[in-house]
Amino acid sequence: MPSPHPATDFRSDTVTWPTPAMVEAMATAELGDDVYGEDPTVNELEALAASLLGKEAGLFVTSGTQGNLIAALTHAQRGDEAILGEDAHTFCWEAGGIAVLGGITPRPLPTDHRGRMAIDGIAAAIRADNPHLPHSRLILLENSSGGNNGAAIEPDYFAAIATLAQKHQLKVHLDGARLFNATTALTIDPTAITAHVDSVSVCLSKGLCAPVGSLLVGSEAFIHQARRHRKLLGGGLRQAGGLAAAGIIALKTMTQRLQTDHDHAQALAQGLATIPGVEIDPAVVETNMVFFDLAEGVAIAPEDLIKALKLEYGLHIGGYGSRRLRAVTHYWIEQPQVERLVEAIRAILARELTPV
Repeated sequence: MPSPHPATDFRSDTVTWPTPAMVEAMATAELGDDVYGEDPTVNELEALAASLLGKEAGLFVTSGTQGNLIAALTHAQRGDEAILGEDAHTFCWEAGGIAVLGGITPRPLPTDHRGRMAIDGIAAAIRADNPHLPHSRLILLENSSGGNNGAAIEPDYFAAIATLAQKHQLKVHLDGARLFNATTALTIDPTAITAHVDSVSVCLSKGLCAPVGSLLVGSEAFIHQARRHRKLLGGGLRQAGGLAAAGIIALKTMTQRLQTDHDHAQALAQGLATIPGVEIDPAVVETNMVFFDLAEGVAIAPEDLIKALKLEYGLHIGGYGSRRLRAVTHYWIEQPQVERLVEAIRAILARELTPV
């Protein structure tokens, strides 16, 4: 459906606003007090998420960052250590919450081009039982890998980590903010991945159009304790059914249309690859995230390209490093807008590459 907003925003799939069906559902949702466990719409959402992800129970939280932090606080204690990728969202983009608020030491490891830590590397990082060392307690994973072109990581990787974690009595949490993008790209059921982890967080406002919220799922015992940590962090919700109603639609219907976003991302990558001065390999675009670089010979700075697209064309993209930019497709992006972005970048760069 056409965007109701005059500008077209490719910066992220978090910029979406609710669909008309969500707005109607939010307005008519049955409400109660969720802190008392009495909001029927929230209860329905939590049960739906747990069922879809193959876990016993779910918890509605305000954000993916809060969900990941609650998971870490529930699985580990102060003085414990969490092993995670050096480019993981939980390490790079969540304000150091596990360390600051949880007293949990992050142990970042190198990752490959798809965001995977080496299994042998994880094994080598697990601490011996020594009073000089923190306890290795938790492995934090991510899928899709947002910092690595939105790569969709296959179930075998998670199965191998589960085997290692069980051997050493470690817990495994998956930051699945865009898990449904990953499973759509892999054409598998989410449980093919979630079966190998102890807990999962999924974001309702990244690509699924809900205005607010994430779900954290795991065992009944885990969610019971996680609910306590949500309260500790100020995340106790009252009449949250209006938000949960949008989340139910997100899980039931929006997860079923993500291939359209992936197709638009691939079309965007293919178009960008034809522009002189743009460096991109469309083969690495697997989901809805498109990263590309400006060649060294391009005089315009990325921030100036971003500004020109906004001012001249009403198009928004994001910067992601010294020469790197990012465009993300979502429900409110259609093929004509993809083509418009390609031609706008082509026109701006042509001005920079044309000799005076």
